[in-house]
Amino acid sequence: MQAHADATRVYSKRFEIVLAYIDTNLEGDLSVDALSCIANFSKFHFHRQFAAYVGIPVARYVQLMRLRRAAHRLASRESCSVLDAALDADFDSPEAFSRAFKRAFGAAPSSFRQRPNWQIWSATFVVPYLSRKLAMQVQIVDFSATRVAALEHCGQIGLVNESVRKFIDWRKQSGQSPLPSSRTFGIPRSNPDTTPADGFRFDICGEIDEPVAPNDYGVRELVIPGGRCAVVRHAGSTDHIGETIYPIYRDWLPASGEELRDQPLFFHYLSVYPDTPQDQWQTDIYIPLV
Repeated sequence: MQAHADATRVYSKRFEIVLAYIDTNLEGDLSVDALSCIANFSKFHFHRQFAAYVGIPVARYVQLMRLRRAAHRLASRESCSVLDAALDADFDSPEAFSRAFKRAFGAAPSSFRQRPNWQIWSATFVVPYLSRKLAMQVQIVDFSATRVAALEHCGQIGLVNESVRKFIDWRKQSGQSPLPSSRTFGIPRSNPDTTPADGFRFDICGEIDEPVAPNDYGVRELVIPGGRCAVVRHAGSTDHIGETIYPIYRDWLPASGEELRDQPLFFHYLSVYPDTPQDQWQTDIYIPLV
């Protein structure tokens, strides 16, 4: 039994090395020849072993990872054209790229760039390995009720950073909720993928241990309720946080037997911009449970 468990761990580790290599070398040689050598598997058996472990064939997985990166770049970089994204994803033409992108994500690249919809993206972008990996990372914790100072952002999600700067100014001016010793949270009051742009609401929050002093910034006090929460960590820019949120509801929650509490999810930001580049950010997503 122990020998079998050890063999399984070694087998999984070899595939994790391959998958990590793919993730960091999307512009390189990701042929079966190259990947089977990295995995130290026979090329003859690698196709079948990869598909069994990941859930889809290796060529399809590589293409999806390249399309995934293209989706991120189109959504976050105004300078990234469809042609640039097509070349980055190793397609010979924008037309072939657009067809593959639409099949994968349900929207043309140009439409996705104008209004990224990560809910639809998550519904169509289903890779068994990634869903399994996310489920393994979910933890159940008891979150303690936390007093915070909050600034409500109302309006387009693209303007949230302006409200963030305003909140930072309040922190500096008031001396309350200092960054080095106070946690920073975000509470989405509506879903940007399903809410009209002018109806989006988001609370930008900083932990406090004393009442919020009267101010001209519109900062008020509220409490993030305590209780059981499912927590999963999102790595990278929060522009793509829906990529982590939706699979929790789609895959983990139905299989977990847990029930949602009637409270909004919230974010705990573990990184500070600009000290940490956005692509290296870490954010804990808390989903309240009964």
